Amino acid sequence: MSNPTPTTSEETQLPGGNVNPVENKFTDRLSHVLADLGKNGIFIALVAVVVLFSILTNGILLRPQNISNLVVQNGYILVLAIGMVMVIIAGHIDLSVGSVAAFVGACSGVFAVQWGLPWWLSVILSLGIGALVGVWQGFWIAFVGIPAFIVTLAGMLIFRGLALVVLGNANIGSFPAEYRALGNGFLTDVFGEFELDPLTLGVGALAIIAIIVQQVRTRRGRQKYGQDVEPMAWFITKLVLVSAAIGFFAYSLAGYKGIPITLILLAVLVLVYGIVMNRTVFGRHIYAIGGNRHAAELSGIKTRRVDFWLFVNMGTLAALAGLIFTARLNLAGPKAGDGFELEAISAAFIGGAAVQGGVGTIGGAIIGGLIIGVLNNGMSILGIGIEWQQVVKGLVLLLAVAFDVYNRRRSGN
Repeated sequence: MSNPTPTTSEETQLPGGNVNPVENKFTDRLSHVLADLGKNGIFIALVAVVVLFSILTNGILLRPQNISNLVVQNGYILVLAIGMVMVIIAGHIDLSVGSVAAFVGACSGVFAVQWGLPWWLSVILSLGIGALVGVWQGFWIAFVGIPAFIVTLAGMLIFRGLALVVLGNANIGSFPAEYRALGNGFLTDVFGEFELDPLTLGVGALAIIAIIVQQVRTRRGRQKYGQDVEPMAWFITKLVLVSAAIGFFAYSLAGYKGIPITLILLAVLVLVYGIVMNRTVFGRHIYAIGGNRHAAELSGIKTRRVDFWLFVNMGTLAALAGLIFTARLNLAGPKAGDGFELEAISAAFIGGAAVQGGVGTIGGAIIGGLIIGVLNNGMSILGIGIEWQQVVKGLVLLLAVAFDVYNRRRSGN
């Protein structure tokens, strides 16, 4: 009796007919790539917007000075977006952040300019005021039970009025140089004057190495536990593209003035809040509350306490955004903070936060804020009027939310 012919590595017998494993592998790899592209759609959207406006502006968008200005000009919105996405994930909204930023900026002007307090003490006191604002709003939301929409709408009016009271309907300036560095300062020439700042290049290289190490460790960890991973070729391609983007960004900053202080603050915030949201009990509770508040309460999560601290955090970040904006303008004025809440909310939703809560990331909010920043900057370079800029940003926000609703309906959620 002869032995059955063994199957080769190129074909295998499956119920219903022969299937070529090579074709199966290709299909699996392609599905991995397409799924990964879907997960990173917001990043692809950012790249597409950058490429589009680079072409339309004849490369002006990607000049070193303009790239540095993009960071400095949008730093306060990105700070607000970090806090806003956390609030939205928990199923709330905050309409008061622009007014809080204006109020805290006005208070810092009184502290640093009119009272002559040291700049560092003015910053600490201003952040403390922001935290107290968060305590005030968090109390009404978490313990009295008034919806966040109503409380923060009232806060938008209250703190805008208080900002005008503090300022006396006048501008306050100018601020000490150390204070101004929050919005306009650069970390440069630490090792002397060079055509390309070596510190900036070194930080960029360290960032690339850190990302590569982190991604390799994550991939090996998934393989160790038998989880699916993307094809090696696609994995390497992604690392090369991300590394090239970081390298270009660092090279551009090194060729202008170095690392903006605003970028350092943002990097620290993204790192800290990324850890909070992904690796702490508090972060998991935020997602649980946004996903299903009643179920979270039944599981023992103290939802009121989480809500309270969310708004304390939001008040503090709004204060920091107000300080950065005031430092950038070297002026505390009555019009400060106008529209900040809309920009922050748009950044969170464009970055993938779900309208119903429970979904969103810090990184997504940052990318959403960068998309808004690139749109603003690119349209300004092209000479497009502010009225049409508003139309375009409104359409982008609408499409982002429509895409989220479509995905939820398709997945049956």
